[in-house]
Amino acid sequence: MTGKERAAFRKQANTLTPIFQIGKEGLSGNMLAGIDGALNNRELIKLTVLESCDESAKDLCDTICRALNAEPIQCIGRKIVIYRQKPEEDR
Repeated sequence: MTGKERAAFRKQANTLTPIFQIGKEGLSGNMLAGIDGALNNRELIKLTVLESCDESAKDLCDTICRALNAEPIQCIGRKIVIYRQKPEEDR
């Protein structure tokens, strides 16, 4: 992904509302499945890491992106933005 593409996605993400919150239980299998489904539907999503979570937002972003083959767009404070392009057959 180029810097211009990433910047365009960051701009789009400014208006997004976080659709998942990761709390004290951390990143579970059910949470990953939900994020995977959201990426299939929306491509670009925003998540929030609550203060009660033991892991850092950066670590969670890396874990999610590795597990779901997604691109990290932005990780600022407790907000994470990730992107994964829809498969061709779903377009």
